[in-house]
Parts: sequence; C-alpha cells; structure tokens
Amino acid sequence: MESPEDFLALILDGVPQPVWVIDQDGLVLFANPAAVSTLGYDSPTELRGRPSHETVHYRRADGSPFPAAECGMLRPRETGVATSCEDDWFVRRDGSMFPIAWWSAPVELPGGRGVVLSFTDTTERRAAERAVRERDAAEIRAAESRAAQRRILESATAARRQVARDLHDGAQQQLVNLLIGLQLAREELTEDLARARELLTDAVEHAQEAINDLRELASGLHPSLLTTRGLFSAVEALAGRAILPVLVEGAVDVPLPEEVEASAYFLAAEAITNATKHSFASHVVVTLGTGDGVLTIEIRDDGAGGAVVGGSGSGLTGLVDRVAALDGRLTVVSPSGAGTIVRAEIPIPTGSA
Repeated sequence: MESPEDFLALILDGVPQPVWVIDQDGLVLFANPAAVSTLGYDSPTELRGRPSHETVHYRRADGSPFPAAECGMLRPRETGVATSCEDDWFVRRDGSMFPIAWWSAPVELPGGRGVVLSFTDTTERRAAERAVRERDAAEIRAAESRAAQRRILESATAARRQVARDLHDGAQQQLVNLLIGLQLAREELTEDLARARELLTDAVEHAQEAINDLRELASGLHPSLLTTRGLFSAVEALAGRAILPVLVEGAVDVPLPEEVEASAYFLAAEAITNATKHSFASHVVVTLGTGDGVLTIEIRDDGAGGAVVGGSGSGLTGLVDRVAALDGRLTVVSPSGAGTIVRAEIPIPTGSA
C-alpha cells in the first residue's frame, strides 16, 4: 500500500498546474512534471535539493538581483500565512525569464515548516491583455480621429461663412462703391470735369481700400510670408504685430510642406492671441526647431496659467485637431499662476527635408 506521501506525489504528478514543495531550509523537496517542464528542466532530480530562490527566483523583471530575504513566496515558512502574487517573474534553466502568478502556502514537514508553491506562466494571458489594450487604444484613436475630422469640417464650414461675410462687408462694399463712382464719373465727364475728377479720386481710394481688405483677408487665410520667406520669418512678422513683446528663437533649417508651415504659424498666432487676451502675460517666447524629422514649436508665456484645451476662450481645440491631422502631438502645460506652455511636435514627411 502506498504511503500518503507517495499518494500525494502521484496526484501532483498528474496535475497540469506547476507545483513544488520547498523544505524548511528553502530547498526544493518535490517538483511535479508540469513545474519541471515549464522551468526547462528534463527531470525532477535536476531540481530536487537545489535552493529554490537561487535557482528560479533570483532576478527581478528588470534583470537586477533579487535577494532571498525579500522573497515573498518563502515567507509562509516564518509566518505560517499563505501569500500570493499576480505579477512576478521566474528564471528558466537557460536563463530566460517569463512572467508568472504564484500562490504559496505553509506546509508542516518532518523537519519543520516548509511551503507548497504553485505557479502559472502568464505569458499568453499578458499577450491577450496587451492585444485587448491595443485594440481598445486603436478604437479610441479612431474615435478621436473621427471627432477631430468632424470638428475640422465644422471649422472649415464656419471659416468659409466668415470669409463670405468679410468679403461682403469689406472688399465687396468697396468694389460696389468703386463701380458706382466710376459710373457717376463717366456721366459727369461731358458736363462737369471737376466733379468727374473728384469722383475718380474717390474711386481710386475705394479701389485701394478694397485691395487692402483683400490683402488682409488673404493674410488671415495664408500669410504670403510663409510662401516667400518661410515659417521663421512669418512668425517673426507675427511677433512684430503683437501687442505684447514676443521673442522668436531657434531656427527652421529644412524646407517644410505648406500644411506643416500653416499649422505651426496658426498655432503661434492662436497662442499669442490667448496670451494677450486671457493670460495677463508680460511677454511671450516662441521657440522653433527641426530635428529628427520633426518640427517643434513651443510658445511660452508668463501669464496667469489655467488654460485648458477645450475650455472657454482657449481656442486650442481646433489647433489640437489640426496638429493631430498631421500625425503630430500638441500638449498644453498651464498650472494656475505659473504661465502657459503650448508645445507641438509635427512630423516632417520624408522627402520634405
């Protein structure tokens, strides 16, 4: 008849869960086939009698040494209380590491209190969890992208309406006045030359005002300096027109696509406007740079802080969408009372540099 120990070993040999027993001295007393195989050994005899911690548990996940005195799975020998851990690592025979979850319970042995330990290789579970996280993150990114695209379309529609209103209220009215003046001057040419000259002078003034209105409108859509002299000069010109002192630093050493230049320019314009209107700042610093295939633009002010993307009056949500549409990233750091930093990193497409 088999002894209780032999009967228990027979049961544990058939359990698919890796299990082993550690004696009062921390040595491996028993390891079932599942444990032997998972740890990369060929036979239980290769483990039996070896120090448990120094054999499979002597390194942390980052590869640094793990002292046996800090080993939680051996603690039930002293406390008599079961322990467990869902996030730990074991070392295989070949030195490779794998993630585990383990459960350790005290067990009374003829020589004193030891522990019985079972563990599970969590590699597949972690991979499944990572896949779920990546899927969820992809779904979130897709939803954010759709929302950004919708906001961009809504913003473009609003911009077109604004352009139409500006044309109607500005240049169009000047051109109408110009046309009326020219028609009246034509009628006066044969009867009152002095009056005709006066009307023509007014027509020239209306024409100049219409040109100025159109130039101002076009500048708001796409500053000509971006095309003729590039981003750095355009931002310098923007700084020169600002109410606050604005210092422009850094350099743009590579050619940039039009859409990247425009996004960076309007980001600077919006951030400077916010600093002027909302932050009570005394000065602004704009820093431009290109490196590693990325355009970086940072706008820093010394104002009141507290700016929030999407918050009332911040005007930054559209810029976040514009930067995101170029696969870039915009961050806003604005602690209350400590100024605001708006920073964008926009990839420069290959072939542009």
